[in-house]
Amino acid sequence: MAFIRTIPPSDAEGPVRDMYDDVQGRFGFVPNWAQAFSLRPGVMQGWAALLTSIQSNLPVRTYELATLAAARALRSSYCSLAHGSVLANNVFDAPTVTAIMKDAPGAPLEARERAMMAFVEQVVRDADRIGAADVERLRAQGYRDEEIFDVAATAAARCFFSKLLDALGVQPDSRFHDLDPALREALTVGRPVADRS
Repeated sequence: MAFIRTIPPSDAEGPVRDMYDDVQGRFGFVPNWAQAFSLRPGVMQGWAALLTSIQSNLPVRTYELATLAAARALRSSYCSLAHGSVLANNVFDAPTVTAIMKDAPGAPLEARERAMMAFVEQVVRDADRIGAADVERLRAQGYRDEEIFDVAATAAARCFFSKLLDALGVQPDSRFHDLDPALREALTVGRPVADRS
């Protein structure tokens, strides 16, 4: 599940128990990513606060598309699967998200969403090469400077989380095997989904 020691839910106490209880209440189980934070639950608390502050400024569709673009560029299966699932369940459907992941021309995205996702991928891959013209392209699509900040923050935050999980060898939860097979395949861009136990 991870290259480092983690605290199993059955052994959790104190702040780790609190963290596990919180994610269990939200997801119905303790995901592998939460167990990866078990040696430093305070970092998880800080991450959750940062994420909440970023998410609060964006519509769900925009936030999830930006996160999916970042995860795809980062080759983070875990984050692609998690946020692709949110998009498939709450915004689109499985075939549509599969098309988005494959960057299919017929995927039902607005021109401004395509521009935003391209910018996010640029933040992940080449942030030091972003220039005023790149930001101006988002303005031309109707994005306000505050929204551009929010999109850049979404991309930068995803770099932290995805890179941390991959650096520690954390595999996506085996529950992702329940996804539509074509969607699961499209969203698995890096580490494979964990085997069912």
